[in-house]
Amino acid sequence: ITNYKHFLIMFFCDFETRSSLAKKPPDVTKSRRLKTEQLLKVDDHDFTMRPAFGGPAIPVGVDVQVESLDSISEVDMDFTMTLYLRHYWKDERLSFASTTNKSMTFDGRLVKKIWVPDVFFVHSKRSFIHDTTTENIMLRVFPDGHVLYSLRVTVTAACNMDFSRFPLDSQTCTLELESYAYTDEDLMLYWKSGDESLSIDDKISLSQFLIQKFHTTSRLAFYSSTGWYNRLYINFTLHRHIFFFLLQTYFPATLMVMLSWVSFWIDRRAVPARVSLGITTVLTMSTIITGVNASMPRVSYIKAVDIYLWVSFVFVFLSVLEYAAVNYLTTVQERRERKLRDRAVREQSLPCTCSMSHTRTMMLDGSYSEADTNSLAGYTEAPMVPEDVVPEKQEHMVVHLSMSSESTITKKKGIRALRIMQNTHAIDKYSRMIFPGAYIIFNIIYWSVYC
Repeated sequence: ITNYKHFLIMFFCDFETRSSLAKKPPDVTKSRRLKTEQLLKVDDHDFTMRPAFGGPAIPVGVDVQVESLDSISEVDMDFTMTLYLRHYWKDERLSFASTTNKSMTFDGRLVKKIWVPDVFFVHSKRSFIHDTTTENIMLRVFPDGHVLYSLRVTVTAACNMDFSRFPLDSQTCTLELESYAYTDEDLMLYWKSGDESLSIDDKISLSQFLIQKFHTTSRLAFYSSTGWYNRLYINFTLHRHIFFFLLQTYFPATLMVMLSWVSFWIDRRAVPARVSLGITTVLTMSTIITGVNASMPRVSYIKAVDIYLWVSFVFVFLSVLEYAAVNYLTTVQERRERKLRDRAVREQSLPCTCSMSHTRTMMLDGSYSEADTNSLAGYTEAPMVPEDVVPEKQEHMVVHLSMSSESTITKKKGIRALRIMQNTHAIDKYSRMIFPGAYIIFNIIYWSVYC
């Protein structure tokens, strides 16, 4: 009886368990997966071959939405862009029956099981598909077999820049798309909606450039070993902002040139002041030129900013040479004047009054005071007596008194004029006009040519 009761309990427990399992809903995920695979017939076809293999070229439409233009590098001559790249084509092998005519959307896991275009970026240095939090890939299949394949890509591509007008330049960069394996006989790339195939986010902005224009083009590219390929181009033109370079390069260079002109108003005898000012401006210009070239590629041609900076450097250097010329000519002039003055002193030391006009000569005894000597303006003229004629009084002295006030005034004016000529030089006077005038003319020509 005990074993019979135990058997009945086990029977009823097993019956309840089977009933609960029978009432459990089926696994929707597994059944949906089986239905999707059967619906798209992924396992029934060889997707390593393109659609309509052996027939005409399959058309693949492309459109691009530019999300951001991240950076433009003059040193590396490249740009970085993030974009949404979308492909459109028809693969009848993926067609399925649908009463609602709605498409089915999948992520990147299905992409590995079907055929997709092998588009790559020509002249790309680095590129990657975003994978946070999963791969940014979307696949949408329509009942008639049309496919939309979209992915989010960041690409760094080369851009051949011309810096002959830098920083007053405009650069045109191009992002090129092309099939890697399929020639134009197998795959035909084209812009799906013409010029409207390229859309740009209105918030795109760059610190140094103004984005002027985006446009699309297409043409055939030929490779001697493989053949002709369809290539799509995304062209965009960038115009550089000049205000940054005006503040960082042009204004400091101009101020250094103007500062070097201060030397022309400094006394030519102030050698430390003028020399230190000239050397400081030369070294500052060298620093500015070095800083600009450090942020630029080493190109083999002359840039517009090089012309401005080097001409400014020449003006500063010429101001230093100008003072060297002034100092040298001043030294030569003072040496010549010193010789003339020494010669005049030697001539005046002789006891001769023939060259003195309107003077009176008197014999004074050594006992007269200096005040008495100055009061002898009314005495009559007397000829000089040789020393051997007056042997008794050796204290006699010869005094020449000038009786003309006009000669004294003329002498004072000559001294003032000599002092003025010593404080400045004719080269300094001309330099005050020539240097600023020449620099203004250079600026007018420079900005009219490059602007």
